[in-house]
Amino acid sequence: MAFITERARAKINLTLRVLGRRADGYHALESLIVFADVGDEVRFVPGSERGVHMSGPHAAITGGNLVDVALERLAAADPQLILGRVEVQKQLPIAAGIGGGSADAAAVLRAVRRCNPASTVDWGAVAAALGADVSVCLADRSALVWGVGEHVEPTANLPRLAAVLVCPPGAPLGKTKQVFARLSVPPAGPAHPPAPLPDFPDAAALIAYMRGFGNDLREAAHAAMPASAAAEAALAALPDCLYASLSGAGPTSYGIFADAALAGAAAAKLRARHPDWWIVATVIGD
Repeated sequence: MAFITERARAKINLTLRVLGRRADGYHALESLIVFADVGDEVRFVPGSERGVHMSGPHAAITGGNLVDVALERLAAADPQLILGRVEVQKQLPIAAGIGGGSADAAAVLRAVRRCNPASTVDWGAVAAALGADVSVCLADRSALVWGVGEHVEPTANLPRLAAVLVCPPGAPLGKTKQVFARLSVPPAGPAHPPAPLPDFPDAAALIAYMRGFGNDLREAAHAAMPASAAAEAALAALPDCLYASLSGAGPTSYGIFADAALAGAAAAKLRARHPDWWIVATVIGD
């Protein structure tokens, strides 16, 4: 039977600002997000019995997942949709702050959309209702994101960056809620689009921008998950690391390097020191 394959790439927050707490309890955010050349593989088999099968190194610790919810929401949105079985090869760690579950769900939306080109389903609305990261993962390209993640403005011509991603084990499910609970922020004002991005002639200019904005969840995440602070510190201590920070609510940190060879050497060095950490050299950006 024919199938459709989509890549569910890891999401990386290059910047993340928390603008305030909304009346509904959610936080208003602003983030520059890119995607890495590493991710899960999602295979959609249209017309077969609906269901989800997980395999791969991180499948065993996957409980109830967003892919099941995505299929349920699509069936409710349009009972005439051709749905089917979803097979996910899990390469990304769970609860890592790099949007693995959101990317999987978004990949399913893209696959079902490809199989149902005449459908009138509001794919963006379904994505936004699934979670804060699903909208940008549905777009699957570099973007400025704001609100609670539902506003996505794709960006162009960002420099691609050689990077190392590091995730220590043991992050609890629900850790994002724990991280946000540690914040003390004022009420959010009216939502509005962020300022346009400047031009980035090279990687150094983009890194300077990232350094200037930072990640407002970083201190709270490190307090909630001390292992995330250790992972970031290990990256930052490498002599060739140009910049290190936390992605999202962690615990994954990323380090930026001048080229892929230096990133690969750095990843090998860290693996030797920390064999229990998930460590991968990659390229981030479109």
